[in-house]
Amino acid sequence: MTPVIVLAGIVLVPVILLMVLRVNAALVFLSLCLGYVLMQFVAGDAQSLMSLFAAAPATAATSAVASGNNLVKLVLLLLPMLLTAIFMIHTVRGARLLLNVLPAAGVGLLGGLLVVPLLSPGLAHSIVAEPLWDQAVRAQDLIVGASALVCLLVLWMQRPKTGGDGKRGKHHG
Repeated sequence: MTPVIVLAGIVLVPVILLMVLRVNAALVFLSLCLGYVLMQFVAGDAQSLMSLFAAAPATAATSAVASGNNLVKLVLLLLPMLLTAIFMIHTVRGARLLLNVLPAAGVGLLGGLLVVPLLSPGLAHSIVAEPLWDQAVRAQDLIVGASALVCLLVLWMQRPKTGGDGKRGKHHG
């Protein structure tokens, strides 16, 4: 498979799944951001904890640590997103499904930017060598900023409607 097809799959599969399963993509985007924070701050400690339980031969230790560290990072990155997607299945209804496309695209694009560097070295290198990847990296500020703004707007628009008379919860006398 060509690296461009793999990259397209990494970006498009989450978008398609979020739309087909009618998952609130804004919450999934925020969960992906949480996963990134976990990956940055917890991966080292998680890897240290795992190394206590795994006995690796000294010759394979260096490559096992590198691949194991990337696996831990991938799990920490994707687990919050996956759990949110599972718990939020069928939460988008009606016309909001069309609006859900924008945050879903943000999930796919940001997910691609975050996942590719954690793939196996050969696959990651072949994707990074593509001109399409270079364009994505140059647009990453726009991808993150626009996606975050769109997700916040979508969440704000989903706020429950309040009663128009301003007398919520009061007894009429």
